[in-house]
Amino acid sequence: MISLKNIRKSYQIGQNHLEVLKGIDLLIESGEFVSIMGSSGSGKSTLLNIMGILDDYSIGEYHLGGTLIKNLSQKQAALYRNQLIGFVFQSFNLLTFKTAAENVALPLYYQQVPRKERQKKALEYLDRVGLKEWADHLPSELSGGQQQRVAIARALISEPKIILADEPTGALDTQTSYDVMDLFKRFNDEGKTLLLVTHEEDIAAKTKRTIRLKDGLIIKS
Repeated sequence: MISLKNIRKSYQIGQNHLEVLKGIDLLIESGEFVSIMGSSGSGKSTLLNIMGILDDYSIGEYHLGGTLIKNLSQKQAALYRNQLIGFVFQSFNLLTFKTAAENVALPLYYQQVPRKERQKKALEYLDRVGLKEWADHLPSELSGGQQQRVAIARALISEPKIILADEPTGALDTQTSYDVMDLFKRFNDEGKTLLLVTHEEDIAAKTKRTIRLKDGLIIKS
């Protein structure tokens, strides 16, 4: 599903050359549930962004579903993301002026799915995360845990093969975090591939495999 070979990522900051990833070799099989851990600055979010085609890599090879991801145009990158990947972020990234149902339906809007079908499917996915009765509520009327469940429904509605989550429980209390992880486990049991970045050991323990990064290198996979 995901194959990384000698992935390196560098940034030029003024006169300085900063290498964030220093040669990552990693294989993620279809249906895995993986956490990525590491201290701040270890490169975990950069790695997730490369896998999500949100950032380019400098050197190496990244194959996603057998396709080499390299030098894509913005349109090509967006196409691969829309077809294969769903994203969940710590900050939820919900549109404040849209209801829960409208937020969930957004990916289908960009795929030009008819409005009636979008609405029907949004309600189905809100039901799957236990929030169907909150469909007409704005994000400001929802708790942090509810907002994250809306974000998960939004990530899943286009039926991606992979879910990438960056600190998805970072802004939540312990019990709500565990509820979110139970949701992820349920979708993993249905065959979804899940990768999440976390700094919390108890959250990583709920995944089936933990990859640890240090100074831009994998020290445990």
